[in-house]
Amino acid sequence: MNFTIGVDLGGTNLRIAAVDSSGKVLERVNASVVRERDAVIEEMCAAILALAGRLKASGQMQGIGVGVPGIIDLASGMLHESPNLPGWEDYPVRQEIERRLGTRVVLENDANAAALGEKWMGAARHVDDMCMVTLGTGVGGGIILGGQIWHGAVGMAGEIGHIMVEPQGAPCGCGSRGCVEQYASATALKRMAREAVAAGTAPGLARALKEGGDLGSKVLFDLAAQGDEAAREIFRRAGRALAMMLAGLINTLNLPVYVIGGGVSAAWDAFAPAMMEEVRARSYVFEATAAPEGQQPNHRNTVIVKATLGNDAGLVGAARLPMLVADTQKSN
Repeated sequence: MNFTIGVDLGGTNLRIAAVDSSGKVLERVNASVVRERDAVIEEMCAAILALAGRLKASGQMQGIGVGVPGIIDLASGMLHESPNLPGWEDYPVRQEIERRLGTRVVLENDANAAALGEKWMGAARHVDDMCMVTLGTGVGGGIILGGQIWHGAVGMAGEIGHIMVEPQGAPCGCGSRGCVEQYASATALKRMAREAVAAGTAPGLARALKEGGDLGSKVLFDLAAQGDEAAREIFRRAGRALAMMLAGLINTLNLPVYVIGGGVSAAWDAFAPAMMEEVRARSYVFEATAAPEGQQPNHRNTVIVKATLGNDAGLVGAARLPMLVADTQKSN
């Protein structure tokens, strides 16, 4: 049994998994990204070596794929900018990992890796063209065309988290204002909750903050499910922001499948109703082509669906990267 190792490096979490050629996750390792970059790279490489060593008796490691948030120069493996990884600017991520492991590494934007995962084993496995939206520390995006990641001219395609949805909205780490990332990410939900508490309009959130000291997306979702109006309005606001972004993408790209994943997607029931209502109002393409409820995605319909791989999408997609490289080398 041969396997590859996928790494999903997020703004707050580091996740590593061994995946076989059928897409099955054999074993995984999780850690928090709380230290400076070299320490994170060291921990990542040590975990990869330990994982490969444990599975050595079962099969041979065929490669390593790493998903990283931010703008990457794919040719050099340089991470130029990552708003959610402060201190990682112009950092040679691939070179540093390869130097420590002594083997070739395939580097990719984390949202592109998640899109590849959902295309291979998830909600978009029945189509060749799709768009992935990841709702985590930030908002990321990946586009698959003809079964392949679409990188654009210089590898920067899919930065949909920085599509503007509020002209004079909240400042964003990218330097702009009103980006969808400032309304639909885990970081944004927490900020909006604290703003509501500070304004004195959210007594339920104020109590939760006092009792637990945190207003993360899970706490907010639980409060929304219990009927807290302030929490419900925050998710409606997130849903409307996502809808404005999605409507533009649907009208422009006319792809059959748009997959919503990442940690915040666990709150689908809280934000999806407002999102779907707003998309219908803002995208005539969606209104004309929306697939009937429960219908399998195909190239003639448009569907917006929750990711089926959950938090494993980025891991599975990252592990898929070296498999695709090997397939390309064989065909050549």
